[in-house]
Amino acid sequence: MPSTNPTSPRARWWVFAAVLIADVLDLLDSTITNIAAPSIVRQLHAPTTLVPWLGLSYALALGSLLVIGARLGDRYGARRTFLVGLAGFTAATALVAGAWAPIPLIAFRTVQGGFGALLIPQGFTLLLRVFPRDQLGKVFALFGPLMALSSISGPVVAALLLQVAPFGLGWRAVFALFTVLGAALLALSAVVLPHLEPDPAARIPVVSCVLVMAGLLSLLGGIITGGQDRWGAREVALVLGGVLLLGAFGLTQRRSTTPLLARALFADRGFVAGISVASLFFAAVAGLLYATSLFLQTGVHLAVLPTAALMAPMSVGIIATSFTFHSRIQQLGRRLVLAGVLATAAGTGLFLALLPVLVHSPAFITAPLAVIGAGMGCCFGSLFATALGDVDPKLAGSASGALNALQQVANACGAALVSTTFLALSGRGTTTAAAVSLGVVLLVLVVCLAVLPILPRRAAADSH
Repeated sequence: MPSTNPTSPRARWWVFAAVLIADVLDLLDSTITNIAAPSIVRQLHAPTTLVPWLGLSYALALGSLLVIGARLGDRYGARRTFLVGLAGFTAATALVAGAWAPIPLIAFRTVQGGFGALLIPQGFTLLLRVFPRDQLGKVFALFGPLMALSSISGPVVAALLLQVAPFGLGWRAVFALFTVLGAALLALSAVVLPHLEPDPAARIPVVSCVLVMAGLLSLLGGIITGGQDRWGAREVALVLGGVLLLGAFGLTQRRSTTPLLARALFADRGFVAGISVASLFFAAVAGLLYATSLFLQTGVHLAVLPTAALMAPMSVGIIATSFTFHSRIQQLGRRLVLAGVLATAAGTGLFLALLPVLVHSPAFITAPLAVIGAGMGCCFGSLFATALGDVDPKLAGSASGALNALQQVANACGAALVSTTFLALSGRGTTTAAAVSLGVVLLVLVVCLAVLPILPRRAAADSH
């Protein structure tokens, strides 16, 4: 039986395990529909226009509600909110598995994303509350390789389930498996998560909630749909509307006596610098992953499983550097991030140089992807430790909500920027489209390098 004393080192790692598994479930649920989409369309006799909405409905609900989910965690307690979010997420997953028509399926995916927004922000809050600050670098460094393993192994498992189709379930077997995993995690979390005192004084400002939800929904909706299709007046209007609504949210934050995001958070240099650099890096990585997938599947015409296999060295690179440097994050600080961004840029440059060869011999892509993965492994733990390491535990909810929301926006922007570039140039050939897309990624990484000096030289190392 795991220890339930939150000050016990063993108990802390049980909390880490619960938070990690929850994040893995979210990651897999947000990406797995790319693999299951053809089977879903076929079995539900749905139009192909359903396909983008399988992921879009989930992403929009998740991204637009993250900040509010974090605030609810402050108000009612991270443990309670985590358990409610996980229970709702698991129930919605079961409903997705049993969906009988396209419209209910999209509705259940939206509910999934909404409960995910309640669940995910509590993870960082719990970690910040139970781990000493001098261990946070190690904690965040471990997230990178384990999430990377999930991102590679998840699609492989899903593809195998679709191929085997146990009990004749087809694509439903994937979501049935997630339902079982969610139920098991719920039982574990009820035992291992500590009872942390809620903050009854944490108000839920209605106007701010509406503005941030509508702003993120509009901004993400415009960016994602624009990236998946062609940019038009509707997408531009959505993005501009989102920016205006978020600007109005910022004004209410400055004037409100009970701001949705604590103002003290933005006086923390490490947090502001960390999320700024992290947003640029996440955008570059999201664009790079999208460009790689598009090139391998549309240019080289590989199926999902071979594509996942060729991208596996990226995970190996992440794992290698994450485990090598996890105990030195505080000591190396900004230098480790610099090395990571440079390695990611070097790997991207090598990828670009090898494009003419890769069209005929795609196996050579493993070398640049391994270098890119090594760079990513250097950055992930360092950036999270810098952003969150000095945050007052009382502000953990606000910090988690802001960081998760910005990560969603950065990922959407990076993927949209690259997909728009790729689609616009696809008429000139896949190699040309991929080359310009990788050039865009390199440009974002150069901007990331330019703003790197704003990071503190060292990540936080004090205990709390």
